[in-house]
Amino acid sequence: MRDIKIPAQRHPEKAHRADQAQPKKPDWIRVKAPTSDGYRQTRDILKSNRLVTVCEEAGCPNVGECWSQGHATMMIMGEICTRGCTFCNVATGRPDALDAFEPGRVAHAVETLGLAHVVITSVDRDDLEDGGAEHFAQTIRAVRHRSPATTIEVLVPDFLKCAPGALESVVAARPDVFNHNLETVPGLYPEVRPGARYFHSLRLLQRVKELDPTMFTKSGIMVGLGEDRQSVLQVMDDMRAADVDFLTIGQYLQPTPKHHRVDRFVTPDEFKGYETAAYGKGFLMVSATPLTRSSYHAGDDFTRLRAARLEKLGRG
Repeated sequence: MRDIKIPAQRHPEKAHRADQAQPKKPDWIRVKAPTSDGYRQTRDILKSNRLVTVCEEAGCPNVGECWSQGHATMMIMGEICTRGCTFCNVATGRPDALDAFEPGRVAHAVETLGLAHVVITSVDRDDLEDGGAEHFAQTIRAVRHRSPATTIEVLVPDFLKCAPGALESVVAARPDVFNHNLETVPGLYPEVRPGARYFHSLRLLQRVKELDPTMFTKSGIMVGLGEDRQSVLQVMDDMRAADVDFLTIGQYLQPTPKHHRVDRFVTPDEFKGYETAAYGKGFLMVSATPLTRSSYHAGDDFTRLRAARLEKLGRG
């Protein structure tokens, strides 16, 4: 029987609360359309290397600013995800086979762009035995070979359905930052992140520190999905219990009317309050603003993160 490929879907089933009125977008969340020469140059380099970015696939509001500076978040292993999270605009379906030449193309693009820091992420690949962990490792090694001075941050899936050893292969490739986002508070997982498990993701982050205590770990959540302040503070405590170094908090933006709706727009003052609370709980680095995303200003933030650790060790 011939294998029939299921076409990718932009989540037509994601109608949860989408029929309700959308809150008006406030001025602090608005951004200008990308028009700069730097933006176009970055776009052309990525296109010539046949690379996918999460900047485009997820409709990031910061794409104009980041690409104008030559910064882009590489999304490996294709543009079709095996999960169907209700917040995400990446297509869901049956992905293509892995491209063995992709790690080399990513490394070439990093070298061409002259990146001091690169963020590499991926779709979920539950169809692969290791979830794509070895592909991550190969990409890290390829970038190290061509750009040894570039620091590398990986934003990985949860490897929930993988054989043992998947996480270990990524850590063994020694990225400078290991990032895995919790995305939201545990009470919203059934409707926002139904294919994932909150405590599994926490354990993943904790396990990284057990394997390599010197590796920086990072995680983030979105707000404005329907959570309350106390649940966000509890997530902070859970992350610190897992020894997470760097926390990001940003405003959720509804990609299309079919996705989970925005419950409300969190004010800049509330974000500042979250930042203050997080530093009080012991995070080395916190980015909490309406436009914060996992890879937004990641290079500058990594410099500050490393300095914060050195300062802490110096005080000790």
